[in-house]
Amino acid sequence: MDTTKVALVGMGTVGTGVARLLCEEGDRLAHHAGRRIELAKVVVSDTSKGRDIRLPKGVLTDDLDEVVADPEITTVAPLIGGLEPERTIVLSLLGHGKNIVTANKALLAEYGPELFDRARELGRSIAFEAAVAGGVPIIANISQCLSANQIMSLQGILNGTSNFILSQMESVGAAYADAVAEAQRLGYAEADPAMDVDGSDAAQKLGILAHLAFGARVHWRDIPRVGIDKLELADIQFADELGYRIRLLAVARLVDNELELHVSPTLVRANTPLADVSGAFNAVSVEGDAVGPLLFHGLGAGQMPTASAVVADLIDTVVGRTAITFRTLELWSRREAMVDARDFDQVPGRFYMRFAVQDHPGVMSEITGALGRNGVSIASIIQHESGRLGRDEVPLVLMTHQTTEGAAARAVREIDRLASVSAPSVRMRVHDAAVAGK
Repeated sequence: MDTTKVALVGMGTVGTGVARLLCEEGDRLAHHAGRRIELAKVVVSDTSKGRDIRLPKGVLTDDLDEVVADPEITTVAPLIGGLEPERTIVLSLLGHGKNIVTANKALLAEYGPELFDRARELGRSIAFEAAVAGGVPIIANISQCLSANQIMSLQGILNGTSNFILSQMESVGAAYADAVAEAQRLGYAEADPAMDVDGSDAAQKLGILAHLAFGARVHWRDIPRVGIDKLELADIQFADELGYRIRLLAVARLVDNELELHVSPTLVRANTPLADVSGAFNAVSVEGDAVGPLLFHGLGAGQMPTASAVVADLIDTVVGRTAITFRTLELWSRREAMVDARDFDQVPGRFYMRFAVQDHPGVMSEITGALGRNGVSIASIIQHESGRLGRDEVPLVLMTHQTTEGAAARAVREIDRLASVSAPSVRMRVHDAAVAGK
């Protein structure tokens, strides 16, 4: 049986998982690939560091040139993370004739056009299944398995850290700060969890999926996004009272050849598939015009789920499947966008709004007046006695009828300026059957 040599750059959590699969499951991988895949080199910064895996003699090195100069190493997986030096390393490897497998969604979201153009110029390929949703095979399914379809919508829970935090608040009544601390203790959240909890990580992944599914050319920073970092336990409790769960949803929906894109905490009807996604799991709901609705669900992070996706990409690359897909799809090419982004202010939806208001006559009239002036009508109201928010204010929760993003935002801004409203409000979109197809 033929042997193909591959290499890794970086050996953190994911790199160790990849090395373990390559070294310990060689026979199984050879069966799928039709050839043996040999881990020839692993480049690290410190070869003396203790590791929980035993590598064959001569594999570990601190010299990238050993990979660059070896013509038998055809495919390399840089697994360092971050933007630099990984961008520079990828460009160097491409320039020396190596195909690339990456799990770095931030790198693709920021430098995808540059890297993919360079790979095409050199006749190389880049595979990136692990960059979105970890072990969930969403990239291959959208780019290959669903190629007979016009994708109509993608709605996903793409950040396991945020989902774990929300699940902790929901299941054990943890305050937001306590849920973040628990996520950090278990390794789901970084010491600085900002990119996860402010919606940036999910926006980066949504930008990649929107490019694949719709031919969009939208930089992730231009995707409207709101994180979960302003939510309180009271919002979880009110959502439950209303029959909903709160999930950080990333949405791409095609409407009249315009693409609706946004990331935000969203009320999802309880006992529906997305509402039932808990812990650090990811899920993506996809609707195609021919196949109808599909749901992809699984662990979106972690050593072995992510390593599974990386090794699958290594197999596809060494047997030539990635090269065919890479040439056919023209990923991040200079071709013009196939669809324009929809004006976010015009995106329809229902909304949950929570206000902390002073308990005196006339407050409700002021709030309903502001809503009415902005074309927002009320579907239901919840008002409890003082103390629900842990302060002296009375919490007032409204569910609106369908309106637009712009109208809801303008109404909330006006309400927040009222003297009777004593704290910044919370506004979230509502996902249910009445709105999903609009």
